[in-house]
Amino acid sequence: MDGFTYTNIFETKGIEYLIIIAFLLLIIPFWVAINRKSALARSLKKSAGVLTAAVLRIPEGLYFNKNHTWAFLEKNGTARLGIDDFLLHITGNLKLNPIYSDGDVIKKGDLIVMAENDGKVLRIYSPVSGTVTGVNQMLSESRAEVAEDPYGKGWIYKVKPGNWKAETSSLFMAEEAIAWTKKELEKFRDFLARSMQSYMPETSFVTLQDGGELIDRPLAELPDEVWQDFQRSFLN
Repeated sequence: MDGFTYTNIFETKGIEYLIIIAFLLLIIPFWVAINRKSALARSLKKSAGVLTAAVLRIPEGLYFNKNHTWAFLEKNGTARLGIDDFLLHITGNLKLNPIYSDGDVIKKGDLIVMAENDGKVLRIYSPVSGTVTGVNQMLSESRAEVAEDPYGKGWIYKVKPGNWKAETSSLFMAEEAIAWTKKELEKFRDFLARSMQSYMPETSFVTLQDGGELIDRPLAELPDEVWQDFQRSFLN
């Protein structure tokens, strides 16, 4: 046939083209999946924000305990107790279930509150001793009170202190509280890397921003095993 030429692609570079095409057919779905995963991570991080020491509220005049509770002595001699802003930014939207009632006696280190988020529970222990004179009834009605104003409307107990001066001597105030909180954030970053690697290695990247910064509320979507690790490392 005039003008017709048969070419065997296997004797030319045609085989290389077939290899390239096959490679692209394999790599494109993988590339799409990776980009979807990255887009999801960026979306989660953007919505969650960044958790730094500058974000955390640390009012003057309050005593902060190493288990992330606080105590404040009012002018009338009554002390208010609650959980700190660090704990709220780490865990997300907590429902607090107080254990004691008016007239009950609490000792420093006693379990005073069960903090729950989507079935995951943390146990909160008292920073000081005292007799309960009030329990914040608003806690059962709205989680927002604690999240928005943990040192004001979000208080948990009012107590008549039993040994205030001695028991608060080991707690943090003002600049000491700020420095301690910064160290806790660094400790938490290391903790999270270890714990996530143990329980959820495939999703550990979601808990950190580019550059290694923590996202806000990193524990909120993590499993109970990580919460229990957090309990042992930070609250006991």
